[in-house]
Amino acid sequence: MTTTRNVVSITNHVRCGPGLPLMWILGPCVIETLELTLSIAETIADLADRLRLPVVFKASFDKANRTSGKSFRGPGIEEGLRILARVKERTGLPVTTDIHETCQVKAVAEVCDLLQIPAFLARQTDLVQTAGRTGRAVNVKKGQFMAPWDMKNVVSKMREVGNERLLLTERGATFGYNTLVSDMRSIPWMQALGCPVIFDATHSVQMPGGAGDRTGGDRRMVPYLARAAVAVGCDAVFLETHPRPDESPSDGPNMIALADLPALIQCCLRNRQALAENPAL
Repeated sequence: MTTTRNVVSITNHVRCGPGLPLMWILGPCVIETLELTLSIAETIADLADRLRLPVVFKASFDKANRTSGKSFRGPGIEEGLRILARVKERTGLPVTTDIHETCQVKAVAEVCDLLQIPAFLARQTDLVQTAGRTGRAVNVKKGQFMAPWDMKNVVSKMREVGNERLLLTERGATFGYNTLVSDMRSIPWMQALGCPVIFDATHSVQMPGGAGDRTGGDRRMVPYLARAAVAVGCDAVFLETHPRPDESPSDGPNMIALADLPALIQCCLRNRQALAENPAL
């Protein structure tokens, strides 16, 4: 399948799209403390420098769609943005976080280089277009309930407000109860809409509500899916990571250990190089 798609600039030094190095979105699921977030970010920045990776740091200030109302959601927007600003200052990495409501967009856009719209909110017109009007790059995750070709409507909504800086993310589709499945055909199908496509390898192994009052998952499957998506030709990979995933208050079963991140990235880069050496594929 051939198509023409945009190159999207996150910053002057980090870009995503055809003909560019594989971009990475890396970080913990949720902001826990300033100290832990900075520690993770510094490790990721060192890795990015060593492997010469274009990286965006990700962490959520609020997990607004937790399974249980009693679950830890994060520090909130004010403290969360303060911590993300410190990450940018300390590491030089561009940063991204989730937005859930239109009232959050302006403040988040003042700090974050990339605005992320969660999968459950991919069809929220006001949220998508308010994010687009900021002029920032926007990453919209395809809803678990949406077909890849339905994302053409998201693309249209962004273009209606004059923003071409759009990335789309594949993160699995609903398959029965508490289970997701990744259809790798989604990557070229969404690239055909003219946008770079990110593959979210950690949320794709979620089992939503699978642990009763919280989301379950199987991080053992993350490397398989990440390698497959790179072999298919995704433009970026999204991986959530934590020094001790089983102690994380959000999405622990899906995150990979920070110590395991370098080996997985290097394996994916070898896949990427093999694909580049065989353009007929």
